[in-house]
Order: sequence, then C-alpha cells, then structure tokens
Amino acid sequence: MTNYYYSENPDVKHQIRDWNFELMGNQFQFETDNGVFSKHTVDFGSRTLLNALEKSQTLSDFHGKLLDVGCGYGPLGLAIAKKYPQAKVEMVDVNNLALELAKKNAQLNQIQNAVIYQSNVYDQVQAHDFDAIISNPPIRAGKKIVHQILSGATEHLVENGTLTIVIQKKQGAASAKKKMEEVFGNCQLIMRNKGYQILQSMKEN
Repeated sequence: MTNYYYSENPDVKHQIRDWNFELMGNQFQFETDNGVFSKHTVDFGSRTLLNALEKSQTLSDFHGKLLDVGCGYGPLGLAIAKKYPQAKVEMVDVNNLALELAKKNAQLNQIQNAVIYQSNVYDQVQAHDFDAIISNPPIRAGKKIVHQILSGATEHLVENGTLTIVIQKKQGAASAKKKMEEVFGNCQLIMRNKGYQILQSMKEN
C-alpha cells in the first residue's frame, strides 16, 4: 500500500491546497497536497502538543536543538522554529511528498532555522545532542513504528532532554506511556484535551 501518508512515495493524484493558520502567535501560510496527514487544517493533536509545550515551559525562551519526528508538511517544527528564531530545528519524515511541502512551507514563512530531510524514524539522524524531541506519531503506521520513535529517542537527547508526544487515549496512549516509562524511567501526562494526551519523558543520567 503506497497511497497513505506513512509511505516514502505516496501514490496520489495531486491536489495542492493553500491556506492560512495561526500557531504559537504567528500567522502561517501552508501548502498541502493529497498523501499527507491532515491536509485541510493543522490537526487538533498537533495544536494540543504545541499548547502543552508552551504551558509546561518545556521550550521557555528556547534556543537549543529540537527534532520533530514525523514532521509531515511541517506545522510543529515550523511553528517552533518561527517562535524561537535562535533555536536549531531538525525535521524528519519518511514521506518525500510531505518533505517537499515542509521545505516549501519553510520558504513561504521565511523560516531559516529549520533543516528538513528524509529519515525513517531515526535512521538518518546524526546528532545526539537534542534538547527536545517532539512527535505526533503516525498511528496508522502501527505500534512498532510508534514504539521505535519512543525507544530511539534517548540516544539522540542530551541529559535532561525531553521527548514529548501527542497520542489519543483510544489509539494507544496507555501503551505509549508504559513504553516511555520503560525507556526513560519516567513519563508525565502534561496535558489532556478531548481524548488527546500529551506525554513527556526526560532523559536522566
């Protein structure tokens, strides 16, 4: 099956869409297409994740390094890059169509501090000094991929670095929390909203 968003090259009939959206106090212009997740608007889970990051002070005056795993057309990573121009943001996805759109959206919104490249989870991620990793994991790709995102995070984080994800209660939040506790030794529920849970773990020494 090659026609859904967790594919390297989704087999889709192109239908470009342009729309505007406000994230983290900034107005964005987004270009999307068939074959990417949430093509009509920034999905509620991603908005909840950004809200939780702001409220929890995870990114307070952030000027470190952040990795967005499964970035899609870019709303999470680009919102953070624009809000914190001193930050260094890396954004990865397996979906080449989504990556093309993320790069286009970085240009459309004059974002210079985001590096966007293809990687199947952490395969191509070279750095091991991220202060924060975020993900709205691709649930449809299956539990194995979601758990790879969770378990692989520690080796790419600095001490006291955080992994923050959004996941719906009905789509495996309990299992994800258990996995994060197993990998990190800790996991906090930092926000819940309409069935979505924002889970955060910190890498301890």
